[in-house]
Amino acid sequence: MNRFHVHVAVDDLAANIRFYSSVFGRAPSVTHPDYAKWMLDDPRINFAISSRGAPSGVDHLGLQVDSEAELDVLRSRVDAAEIAALDQADAACCYARSDKYWVTDPQGIAWETFHTLGDIPVFGATTAPSREVEPAKSGCCGPGAGATPAEVPQRAASAASPSAVASACCTPARERA
Repeated sequence: MNRFHVHVAVDDLAANIRFYSSVFGRAPSVTHPDYAKWMLDDPRINFAISSRGAPSGVDHLGLQVDSEAELDVLRSRVDAAEIAALDQADAACCYARSDKYWVTDPQGIAWETFHTLGDIPVFGATTAPSREVEPAKSGCCGPGAGATPAEVPQRAASAASPSAVASACCTPARERA
C-alpha cells in the first residue's frame, strides 16, 4: 500500500513541531535537531519537516511504498510514460536508507518514490564496507547533485555515472535552490 509523502522546509523547527503535533493530534514519530517526521495512518501520510537552510515551503512530495515490488510497479509506470527519472539504490537520506527514484512534475516540483530499507542514526550517513555508519560529506534529500527540481529530467535522461547518482542524494536543499 502506498503512503503519500510531504517534506516541508521550515524556519523554526520547534514551532512547527508544536503546530503539526496539534494538527495531527500526536507528537512526531521521529525527531532530530534538524528534522521531524509523523508516520500517520489517518490520513496515511509520511509528513516530514526539516530546518537545514532551504527556503521555507514544500521541499518535495512523494510516495512511500511497502515493498520493492511496489516500487518496481510505480517505476514501470514512469518508464511507460517516458518520464525521465533519477534512480538511487540504497540511498542514505533523512535518517533512513531507501531505494528510490526522483521525477519532476510540469510545475518543477520534485517527486520522490521510495521503499525504506532501514533507519540510520546520522543524517545522510553512508554505510561503509565494515557496515559501520559514517556521516556523508554533505546533506541529502534532493533529486540531483546541485540540481534544481526542473533540472532533474535532464540529468536523469543523461547517462549518469554511478558516482554522480550516488552523490545526488547528498545535496542539501539549500544548494539546489
